[in-house]
Amino acid sequence: MQDNNHNPATPSPNLPPEELEAAMAANANDELQRLQTELAELKAKSADLADQFLRAKAEAENARRRAEEEISKARKFGIENFAEGLLPVADSLDAALAIQNATAAQLREGSEATLRQLHSALERNRVLAITPPAGEKFDPHRHQAISMVPANQEPNTIVSVLQKGYLIADRVLRPALVTVTAPK
Repeated sequence: MQDNNHNPATPSPNLPPEELEAAMAANANDELQRLQTELAELKAKSADLADQFLRAKAEAENARRRAEEEISKARKFGIENFAEGLLPVADSLDAALAIQNATAAQLREGSEATLRQLHSALERNRVLAITPPAGEKFDPHRHQAISMVPANQEPNTIVSVLQKGYLIADRVLRPALVTVTAPK
């Protein structure tokens, strides 16, 4: 009668010693083949993962290099739009200086038009004037007090603007020079 619980991979202990040894050798051989196949599969998978890693590393390096080039170009040519906006202002000034016998009215009119061009170029490039009205509270982040004067206003309020300040993209490029009220 045959044992139904018998595992074909495990030789039966009832076999003669030579057959038992042959069966164990065959079993060991099968196990060695299985392990060699598994090793080959793992080596192939490892090589594939190493290749994927190297490709990803090269791609990251290329992206880093492209980003550095873009930053370099932005630094080098970032002022290009601003310069283009100032060219009409320079042209207007050249044209004004080319007029030999300009009247005071012509010079005034030309200066005002040139100033409008300049303000327009500055605004297009997000350079905005800081011109606080009289009576506004002094802000040390946007204003620079040049002098203090006695006044009937609340202390540390602006009395007058001596020189406009400028912001560029919400960052103070130059604070407004102001006169403020002295404490009472």
